[in-house]
Amino acid sequence: MSIQTERVEIPAGDGTMGGYVARPEGDARLPAVIVYMEIFGVNSHIREVVERVAGEGYVAIAPDYFHRTGPGVEYGYDDEGFAGGMLLLNQLVADEMIADAQATLGYLRTRVDVKGDRIGAMGFCIGGHMTYLTACETDVAVSASFYGGGIAAPQGPGGAPPTLGRTPKIQGCILCLFGEKDALIPADQVESVKRALTDAGTRFETQVYPGADHGFFCDQRASYNAAAAGDAWERVKALFAEEL
Repeated sequence: MSIQTERVEIPAGDGTMGGYVARPEGDARLPAVIVYMEIFGVNSHIREVVERVAGEGYVAIAPDYFHRTGPGVEYGYDDEGFAGGMLLLNQLVADEMIADAQATLGYLRTRVDVKGDRIGAMGFCIGGHMTYLTACETDVAVSASFYGGGIAAPQGPGGAPPTLGRTPKIQGCILCLFGEKDALIPADQVESVKRALTDAGTRFETQVYPGADHGFFCDQRASYNAAAAGDAWERVKALFAEEL
């Protein structure tokens, strides 16, 4: 499927937030998917994911939610990139992340090529956490969180109340994907996420991939796991096709 891409500016508070958009060529109105980046910015990997999602028949957008502290950064998967990304990660604040999610949804609903009642979200690492926040605090229909770090932590981003405590607010269904060897999200935190979703009566699915580590979906990282990445992609495609 041929796709077209563009850089956009999303109104956000008193300023704007950059975004990378891809969609199939043509003028059809389509469901949309928000793709949330890792700590490395809207880099080549995230742009590739956006384009893959668009290839499945969606308007896909990756918002730059580092726009307050590091607008436009693109880091590689090396020590320098990790250090730069962690510096920006530690400046995130939950309320601002939620505002950026709401701004992205609002922007999508202004586009004539988007079916505004059929929007989903997916994301990786802190973007997986952002996906969970979005599921809790907006009306997205479906979400897929890849190794979302800190969801079950004692505090949310910027010292906010724990993100897990927001779980009963989820309206749509959510898929949470983890790696068995992910030291950043130990098994007890995965179980806490499952328990919170169960107790809230949320429609959800979780999958823990044996032998997979943090970042297993990214083929630019040493932790890439082709089997886990392939299965996760098929699960996400099937879920989004069903819900959107």
